[in-house]
Amino acid sequence: MSRDDAAARVARQMPTRFLRGYAGAKLRSDPVYDAAASRLRHLDHPLFDLGCGVGIFELYLRELGFTMPIVAVDHDQRKIATARTLARHYASLAFRAADAREAVPVGMNVVALDVFHYFTEAEQRKIADSIAAAVPAGGVAIIRDAVRDGSVRYKLTAAQETFSRAIRWLKAERLNFPTVDLVAAPFRERGFSEEIVPMWGRTPFNNYLFVFRRPGSGTTHA
Repeated sequence: MSRDDAAARVARQMPTRFLRGYAGAKLRSDPVYDAAASRLRHLDHPLFDLGCGVGIFELYLRELGFTMPIVAVDHDQRKIATARTLARHYASLAFRAADAREAVPVGMNVVALDVFHYFTEAEQRKIADSIAAAVPAGGVAIIRDAVRDGSVRYKLTAAQETFSRAIRWLKAERLNFPTVDLVAAPFRERGFSEEIVPMWGRTPFNNYLFVFRRPGSGTTHA
């Protein structure tokens, strides 16, 4: 199935007009979904998604043909309820309500998209360390977030996130964007290889993609 077809199928499944528009727009305009999918391809480890929302990425992976077991968590129980309803059509896909500060299950690839900036610096360090500790040999951690660097893009990102909190789309205690070094530190300490690239696509936001790979054989397919 083509990426456009997969995105359209995900959007059509959303239960409200707002979510159908939101999912369609996100999958069309945000490059992170395809970027993450491309880096997960050929990896057989189960996947843990930290901060999954209504499950757009999980459904997109399934529509693209990814079959690895997936566990996805979010602290917003309304979004988890929606994701669980959508997950009934797919195998090995589980959603549960949880706090991102809880320990990440060991032995899984990890995705965390736009999660870090809702936590204090100490909490961000704890989350990054938990992710790094969980990834198995040959596995990968994929993180996307806006970084704090004082740029115009950073200021626009902070303004947009503030608005999303104001309208209650995002239930977040705070906004605190991380630095590149804070995110990368626990992976560098453990000898992961790293790829850090801009990931703003056609948006004005200061997003970066972090891809950390733990050395080791892992299980892959050609």
